[in-house]
Parts: sequence; C-alpha cells; structure tokens
Amino acid sequence: MARALQLWNPFRELEEFRQGFDDLWERMLGEPRAPMLTGVRPALESLIKNGHLIIRADLPGIDPKTVEVTVTGDVLTIRGERHERKEEKGRDYLCREIRYGAFERSLSLPHGVKSDEIKASYQHGVLELTMPAPKELAPKKVAVQVEEADGAKGGKKG
Repeated sequence: MARALQLWNPFRELEEFRQGFDDLWERMLGEPRAPMLTGVRPALESLIKNGHLIIRADLPGIDPKTVEVTVTGDVLTIRGERHERKEEKGRDYLCREIRYGAFERSLSLPHGVKSDEIKASYQHGVLELTMPAPKELAPKKVAVQVEEADGAKGGKKG
C-alpha cells in the first residue's frame, strides 16, 4: 500500500525513536521503562474510501466520553486515559501486558482538510474520524514505461 507524502515533522520522528527505545528496553528487561513514558499507545490506521479520509484509533477499554479530539492547524490530536480497575488484594500477576494511563497521539493531516467537517464516532472500542478527502489525495494512475534490452522504450503491454 502506498503511503502519502507528508511534511517532515521532527516531533513525529522523535516520538518514533522514543517508542523504539521503549520497545527495546522492554525486550531486554521484560518490563516497561516507566509507565509515564510508555503509557497507552493506541494503534492508528488511515485510509481513503469513497472520497473520505478515515482515521481509526483502537481504544478498547477506554470510556469514549473521556476521549478528546482536537485540531490545531493541520495537526489532529487524540487524548484520553485508560483507568486501571481496582482489584482485590492478594492477586499475583504472571504476565501483565495491558497498560494504563493517559495517552496522546498526534498526526499531521493532509493540506486541504477542513477541520470543521470532521465527524467522530465510537463503536466496539474503535474511534473513527471521517472527513472529506482533499482532491489531491485522490489516486492517480501512472503509466509505467518499459525499457527494452536495446534501450528503446516500449509502451505498456497488456
């Protein structure tokens, strides 16, 4: 799947570096470096469908009433928190992969997205943000030129 070109954002690269470092730390020691730094990190996906840009965030176990979605300039930010359930004392965990705490995910929106047209819905633990896609995001077919062995260019064969 082709990825859309994005403006360079040093903070996005720093966040990816931090996440990679946290993942390395976990693999080496078997435990998170610090809950404040690792936190909840919901997975995101984005796609174009029927002329709309759709962004989905996996937020299982998070009360959708506590989720905040903001747009500042061309940056969309999703904030929320997964609260730890109070459990009875005397329970020993053998494995604990569920993370609790506050999270914040930001991503750059393509130029031309109108923030006042973004619609948000939440169903089965997935936050879905839908907005009209700018015309620049519409797929364009590119003809592939094939060079023959003698260096001559041939047309597309079909």
